Amino acid sequence: QVQLEESGGGLVQPGGSLRLSCGASGSIFRINGMGWYRQVPGKPREFVATITSGGSANYADSVKGRFTISRDTAKNTVYLQMNSLKSDDTAVYYCNVEAVAFNGSRVVAAGYWGQGTQVTVSS
Repeated sequence: QVQLEESGGGLVQPGGSLRLSCGASGSIFRINGMGWYRQVPGKPREFVATITSGGSANYADSVKGRFTISRDTAKNTVYLQMNSLKSDDTAVYYCNVEAVAFNGSRVVAAGYWGQGTQVTVSS
């Protein structure tokens, strides 16, 4: 089993910054990709950024140059530094982790989602 704990969301003014964190715990053998997605009511969840086990990052065009994803492999934690925030960035942000873990009966490779953290950009 893998548990994800997110933190760092909140209310910020346009142009401000926030840093999201997501820590993974449980019977983890290996974590491969880690990433962030976001969703607003009435719309599908959308890709924000991902980072591979080797540290290669990929970003949605809408956040390039403003957001930075990073990971601490020793802590099984992924971060999202969000700068120059805009009202369009308002959403619930979800952490996603691709991990090889023991699920109670066998070792499987699967994707796991965090519970989501609200980010609101408003003056």
